[in-house]
Amino acid sequence: MPDFLLLALFGGLGVAAITGPLGAFVVWRRMAYFGDTLAHSALMGVALGFLFSINLNLAVMVCCVLLSILLVALQKQHWVATDTLLGIMAHSALSIGLVAVSLLDHIRIDLMEYLFGDLLAIAPTDLLWVYGGGSVVLILLWRLWNPLLAITINEELARVEGIPVTRVRLLLMLMIAIVIAVAMKLVGILLITSLLIIPAAAARKLSTTPEQMACIASVLGMLSVTGGIWASWTFDTPAGPSVVVTSLLVFLILYTLPARRSSS
Repeated sequence: MPDFLLLALFGGLGVAAITGPLGAFVVWRRMAYFGDTLAHSALMGVALGFLFSINLNLAVMVCCVLLSILLVALQKQHWVATDTLLGIMAHSALSIGLVAVSLLDHIRIDLMEYLFGDLLAIAPTDLLWVYGGGSVVLILLWRLWNPLLAITINEELARVEGIPVTRVRLLLMLMIAIVIAVAMKLVGILLITSLLIIPAAAARKLSTTPEQMACIASVLGMLSVTGGIWASWTFDTPAGPSVVVTSLLVFLILYTLPARRSSS
């Protein structure tokens, strides 16, 4: 197997391991649109990274975190409905990012690489970001698993039990921001949310507990990454979109299978 395929496979499997359990919370808390908003803001981070000559992953992470804090602050003002606010911020952030990138006339930027990813062109340094950032996310998830479940079930009850709901919610947003930053080059800004949602949604069909759903989502994500890379290599298709299409096929197969009948 060529070296670049091995790098793509290791990078994709690392991202899938993170997006599985984190995507479960995105599905449970119905945060898909929020994930899109953060992902769209990543292009602003790319522009800032090139403008100030700083690491793009770090710039994207900072931009996503700042947007998360701004979103929480605006939600408390109750100016508009949350879905309206997310729609405004998502498309505005993407448009500002596109305009900012176009103004960097002294730098040539391949927008397609950032919008749709380039899984087959990742470097060893990208793997360091994936596994380093992934380790941070998985450790945070392990430490915050019970509080996250509590605020997902009932935020008011969790607050009564002494759980710092606002802090836990911000940490969840921080974890999503880290995942978007490390996975941006692999599947792209416009497709990263699909890796959070589709495997987790498919895993719901096979699981009976939250822990099962998180683990199965990671396995299905890894299966999608492997199948997508194989399809990209075999049929000469874009790697990132091929991974998402494979994930969709897994989802459709699982949801079209007849439900198992319980034995009497």
